[in-house]
Amino acid sequence: MEEKEKNDFRKEDIFAKAVRAGKRTYFFDVRATRANEYFLTITESKRRFNNEQGKFYYEKHKVFLYKEDFEKFKEALTETLDFIEENQPEKEETEDKTTSLDTDINFEDLSSDDETKSEESSEQESDTE
Repeated sequence: MEEKEKNDFRKEDIFAKAVRAGKRTYFFDVRATRANEYFLTITESKRRFNNEQGKFYYEKHKVFLYKEDFEKFKEALTETLDFIEENQPEKEETEDKTTSLDTDINFEDLSSDDETKSEESSEQESDTE
């Protein structure tokens, strides 16, 4: 009976964590070997559409990471993420086309037509004097 329990234990996830990231989902699953040593399975799952069958399916890619490689993997991942955070170029702010126009607007120029006509006539009168 104990042997069956061990086999059942290996088939179950010991720990599982899912991370949804846009159209992808990443699964981090801890499992056990026959020798009862834990290992990590990282699965990337992408939902795709099959045009021929007219159905959705999931494309999966797996990485198996065993105990002897945990420390090297963790160091490399940390170093890589730190590099990205420290060296990521700043995104250039894209200017809105309506605000990027170089216009010199004088609010006095925006007066009504009646005001403009009266100002023009006042200027003409002063020029004649």
